[in-house]
Amino acid sequence: MDKVRWGVISTARIGLEKVLPAMKLSPAVELYAIASRSLPAAQQAAQALGIPVAYGSYEELLADPRIEAVYNPLPNHLHVPLTLQAAAAGKHVLCEKPIALTAAEAQQLRGAAGRVLIAEAFMVRFHPQWQRVRALVREGRIGTPRAMQVAFSYFNADPANIRNRADIGGGALYDIGCYAIVAGRYVFEAEPQRAVALVDRDPALGTDRTTSGLLDFGAGRQLAFTVSTQSQRYQRVNVLGTTGRIEVMIPFNAVPAEGMRIHIDATGALDGSGITTETLPACDQYTLQGEAFSRAVRGQAPLDWGVEDAIAQMRVIDALWRAEKSGRVEDV
Repeated sequence: MDKVRWGVISTARIGLEKVLPAMKLSPAVELYAIASRSLPAAQQAAQALGIPVAYGSYEELLADPRIEAVYNPLPNHLHVPLTLQAAAAGKHVLCEKPIALTAAEAQQLRGAAGRVLIAEAFMVRFHPQWQRVRALVREGRIGTPRAMQVAFSYFNADPANIRNRADIGGGALYDIGCYAIVAGRYVFEAEPQRAVALVDRDPALGTDRTTSGLLDFGAGRQLAFTVSTQSQRYQRVNVLGTTGRIEVMIPFNAVPAEGMRIHIDATGALDGSGITTETLPACDQYTLQGEAFSRAVRGQAPLDWGVEDAIAQMRVIDALWRAEKSGRVEDV
């Protein structure tokens, strides 16, 4: 197929260091232009990544008729406004997570989604290790799935970092708790019905530095997670069934050059003697994500997760915030 010509709005670190180098590896992607509010910053990024065109404003990039799709890694509070601007210019949009700050804000994208493709950039859903876990659950390898346990943390207390600015959507739940939620929705293939939250906020920053949640997916299925922006770096996913267990060793920040490992425990022996390990092929989940979106743009594949999926995701986050304030179980 012809490559899809992409533009990038913002020189955000995640884009420069992870997403864009990976997207360049796909035969379906042409990184054509990058924009920043600072033209020198855009030029520097373009030179470093071999991108032909640099713009000193997002508006200039969106006005370029040669650009077909846009990657939006702006700070969280700008996701919806700039995605709407891009859609109004006729560009398809792959927007970083969380796609919005509330479900109501995400619903503003519905009208635009009728004209262009819009997706939330949960790259993990394109990694073979996640696809393998869901296949194992579907096959009944662990019996009936009952529970998931997710832990995800890192340490960053820098007040200047956008992840620590409460006014623009910083904090643990927005930044990494969203991965725990999407993990449950992906593996259970259902939406949670009720939510409970316990939140510890940094007294100086105002952001949630540690958040734990419990989600009821119905039919006896529960997701328990803890995420933190001020704890030891760690991540793990466990899926517990009636006859087995699956453990994903590096579920979110999969290492592109290494085959990721999942453990399958069929016996429950506490010494681990019943565990078998599968190693999935090395790949870059950001490459796979960019390629899948590009194929959807060309009409060669469906867009598996669009705006309605992103709205459903935000409804869960909304419920967790309500549960923090009320101290009660909240409907999603």
